[in-house]
Amino acid sequence: MAIATINPATGETLKTFEPHSAAEVEDRLARAASAFATFRLTSFSERAGWMVASAEILEGERDTIAAVMTTEMGKTIKAARAEVEKCAKACRFYAEQAEGYLADEPVEAGSVGARQAFARYQPLGPVLAVMPWNFPLWQAMRFAAPALMAGNVGLLKHASNVPQTALFMEELFRRGGFPAGVFQTLLIGSAQVEAVLRDPTVVAATLTGSEPAGRAVAAVAGDEVKPTVLELGGSDPFIVMPSADIERAAEVAVISRSQNNGQSCISAKRFIAHEAVADEFERRFVEGMSALRVGDPMDESTDVGPLATEQGRADVEELVADAVEKGAKVLCGGERPDRPGWYYPPTVLAGITPEMRMFSEEVFGPVAAIYRVGGLDEAIDLANATSFGLGANAWTADRNEQERFVRDLESGAVFVNGMVASFPQLPFGGVKRSGYGRELAAHGIRAFCNAKTVWVG
Repeated sequence: MAIATINPATGETLKTFEPHSAAEVEDRLARAASAFATFRLTSFSERAGWMVASAEILEGERDTIAAVMTTEMGKTIKAARAEVEKCAKACRFYAEQAEGYLADEPVEAGSVGARQAFARYQPLGPVLAVMPWNFPLWQAMRFAAPALMAGNVGLLKHASNVPQTALFMEELFRRGGFPAGVFQTLLIGSAQVEAVLRDPTVVAATLTGSEPAGRAVAAVAGDEVKPTVLELGGSDPFIVMPSADIERAAEVAVISRSQNNGQSCISAKRFIAHEAVADEFERRFVEGMSALRVGDPMDESTDVGPLATEQGRADVEELVADAVEKGAKVLCGGERPDRPGWYYPPTVLAGITPEMRMFSEEVFGPVAAIYRVGGLDEAIDLANATSFGLGANAWTADRNEQERFVRDLESGAVFVNGMVASFPQLPFGGVKRSGYGRELAAHGIRAFCNAKTVWVG
């Protein structure tokens, strides 16, 4: 895939970029190693100052940065501005919290026969981040803010369709005051990732992306004995029980399935309604999906813009066609509009069966599948009938049901009466084929630290 900005609203190639040569990559790796040697010795207060300055740049240039993201991958301009603001908050959060998260952890020295004993968190070194296009700033910032505050240095291999956002990330931290080489972007294709990961300079990796990409990185990292954090796909359930606020659940269901034009790993994709309320939920949900305005992502009134790539739309069309051919019923949407760009309408399908690809595969577009169940156990079984385990939504006012969902849903997050989302204050990640390790909160900043045992006699 060429490294280029291609406007998904029109299909027009706006700008292409020459990939970094092997010599340029080698030079950047050397700069990362040199930067880490001194950056790891900087104080938390120094790093916090640079991180807050970076947040101020994001806040001051929000609209410009947002327009770049919308141009590159098609998210609505409203969503792009919110993403920039979220990144600025994450920078400020880790500037404030990093020192406390990484403070020495003492133990009772006498219990281990020492005069003093504690665990100390220390940075590992240069970390490779392989990031996707769907939240091009936030996904990278989710790694960068905690990693830099811990004293690590970053090497970003971003998706090839968001090169301007990738280059902005490097510029952002340079302008924020971080020393040269502390955060660099590598303009390389996916074929070059293995060589970078095997380089002795790189000590760890994090990847957000597809399951095949995660498998490839994990295999190389395992061979090299380098730690990894993987956040892969998701097919989140959205369960609605009889005691739920059905009107609110349907409103949130529409937001979840259509956010980022339906291209979010933690969007709800499988909507499981108890038969006692299924008719009402389905009616409200379909009405809400049908009312969404599809159009130019730069238009303030647009709810759903184009999909990011032409292939992405083709993938969605194939999954919908497979389901319809095997008996699924289209409740709304289902056919691409006759217009330039890679648009696909908000779509709801009913009657999904295990023989259909949609039952087991993630749909990365504004397409929802509705299921009906007769009780709590059936809802949980259906929710868990997937190889993914990223997030889960459960809607119920019943405390016992809430506890069952929290206990039994196989996912990295369970949101009760609310939409799955990521927050700097909470750990983020999945189970099963959705990956391993955690980003954000204290878990995220410690992911690429050496928890060193210190014993003093």
